[in-house]
Amino acid sequence: MKKARSFDFMAMFQEARKTALERTKIEDNNDKDGKSKPGQNIKTQDRLKKNSFSESQSGSQAANLVADSAGNAELAENSDEDIGPPLPPGFKPISTATSKGNSPSAQQLKSSASKSNSSDSEDDSDIGPPLPPGFVPLGDSGSQNTGGQKSSERAPEDNSSGNVKLTHLADEDQDDMDGEDEDPAEDEDENPLNKIPSSHEIVLEHGHKTISALALDPSGARLVTGSFDFDVKLWDFAGMDASVKSFRSLRPCECHQIKGLEYSITGDTLLVISGNAQAKIIDRDGFEVMECVKGDQYLVDQASTKGHTASLNSGCWNPKLREEFLTCSNDCTLRLWDINKQQKHKNIIKTKTVGGRKTVPTACTYSNDGRYIVAGCNDGSIQLWDHSKHSFVNVAMQNKHAHGSQSDITCLRFSYDGTTLASRSGDQTLKLWDLRKFQQPLGTASGLKNYFPMTDCLFSPDDRLLVTGISLDKNETEGKIVFLDRQSLKVVKEMHVSNSSTVRILWHPRLNQMVVGCGDGSAKLYYDPQKSHRGAMLCVIKKERKVKQAEIMAAQNIITPYALPMFRQGRPTSTRKQEEKVRKDPVKSHRPDLPVIGPGTGGRVGAKGATLSQYVAQQIASRKADPYEKDPRGAILRHAKEAAENPYWVDPAYKKTQPTPMFQLPDTDDDEKKDDDDQGPLWKKKKTT
Repeated sequence: MKKARSFDFMAMFQEARKTALERTKIEDNNDKDGKSKPGQNIKTQDRLKKNSFSESQSGSQAANLVADSAGNAELAENSDEDIGPPLPPGFKPISTATSKGNSPSAQQLKSSASKSNSSDSEDDSDIGPPLPPGFVPLGDSGSQNTGGQKSSERAPEDNSSGNVKLTHLADEDQDDMDGEDEDPAEDEDENPLNKIPSSHEIVLEHGHKTISALALDPSGARLVTGSFDFDVKLWDFAGMDASVKSFRSLRPCECHQIKGLEYSITGDTLLVISGNAQAKIIDRDGFEVMECVKGDQYLVDQASTKGHTASLNSGCWNPKLREEFLTCSNDCTLRLWDINKQQKHKNIIKTKTVGGRKTVPTACTYSNDGRYIVAGCNDGSIQLWDHSKHSFVNVAMQNKHAHGSQSDITCLRFSYDGTTLASRSGDQTLKLWDLRKFQQPLGTASGLKNYFPMTDCLFSPDDRLLVTGISLDKNETEGKIVFLDRQSLKVVKEMHVSNSSTVRILWHPRLNQMVVGCGDGSAKLYYDPQKSHRGAMLCVIKKERKVKQAEIMAAQNIITPYALPMFRQGRPTSTRKQEEKVRKDPVKSHRPDLPVIGPGTGGRVGAKGATLSQYVAQQIASRKADPYEKDPRGAILRHAKEAAENPYWVDPAYKKTQPTPMFQLPDTDDDEKKDDDDQGPLWKKKKTT
């Protein structure tokens, strides 16, 4: 391949024009003297070759300039008419050759053609202006010796300059040799373990329970931590000082454990995954933007519900669509949501086992290009769906036996190159998978304890290491994170973090800083001043702010002796008298309400209680038992004697107008005998006919 050289045309033109003018001036001086001195011409040619970049096209120009010395007189005649660089040796202007008949001979044309062909053959591989004499293109080791020989053969008078050029080439070779000596240091820099930011440490105190969620925004300006204590804390590196305190603490999901936090690709919103069935979206300041709807728990078909019906396990944003995010739940479904549509999920995915039964997805993620949706289930299977098909009935790829059948998959992460998937499981293993050959793992690392349902694993920014956390048993006190080689999955480094388990890990590629969430409620931030940028380095250099003391100034009393009495203020008296005066004022002293005297005022009941319910309760409890409570007839007739003796209400009103009552008198014994033959009323008698 021919490579074009970059050069400045205007600089070349000015240099060529300057050289031509100098050469024309020298030739005019020689013509005036009548003779040209060979030694003087050679010195002039040497100087021209040093100053001119256009005429230094290999050492062969010296012979051409000597051969052209015979035509200097003819060129001097046309020096006043010609402007610009001189013509090549053996060529003359067309007008001069035609008018005067001084055409070049065939032998001269043949020699010039042969010379031009040889020079063309040497520079066939180069495009652009020729290199200075003695310099050769990089990588042409064979042409270096050839060019050096030709320059020494054609221009023996330039041996001094040739020696300098050879010395320059030797210096370059010496630099190459020095570069070879520095290779071991470069190899040390290329060691991925040297890129781990572990020299400095900052402790962020969140609380006393396990850090279950971590998130850094894409720019690395803010850190968010979530814990089992239901709280979410926001940390701003640019606004913190050496005290390292969060600027906001909130509880977005009431009394539900925080299981996941993730910033959107633009960094303006934050996805909150908690133990309830509704995911939330909050902005950078902690204010709620959206809350997913909850589904109907009494419907069997999950596709008929508008949202999740059980607690969430994981969630993440789409890396290509800023409005879409994914959640998975214990209701055996994954749901796609649109931030602009809060009433219903966008799509639903159902996870199935080998036998076609339901299985719970415990971890989910997108591929780096957003093409695949990946879910890890509690039966140890990993399932992938193609997002571009918009139909999630059938899986695109799956491995039903990726991990142990009774182990939850706690984390799924894609490498930065997008070809490898890492899975962390509760069976104490970490595995690598190639999507092009998904049935067999690329490697397996075992013996990595994992007792938390959200233990992380991730790739280093250069994709050469894998990092994961280790859980501790009851009597262990050495919490650590391990670094594994991507090719062999062997542990290449262990870093002690705290005295508790390590659960969550972040390694920001832009900041080159690591954040580790521990089981004791603290988040450890690691950085290196030589390898890290911004982030924690912005706050550690600031001094801790001093607590501002509140300064109270006493109000100045304005004495107005001629003011009206209603506006006049008395002169300040002693403190005791002033306090006594304020104490008597119910407004200034904030005196509580005094006990109510009498039946009550202002909605308050007096003697029998402070509220109506207390009054009614006291009345019911303190009343005497009523003997007629179960005998309503006796309760009415108890007033009959008094009403007969003292008719006050009814009889006086009708005494004058009331007719005489005519009632049937009671029967005597004689009448009873007569009535025995009586058969009763006529309408009750039986008809005989």
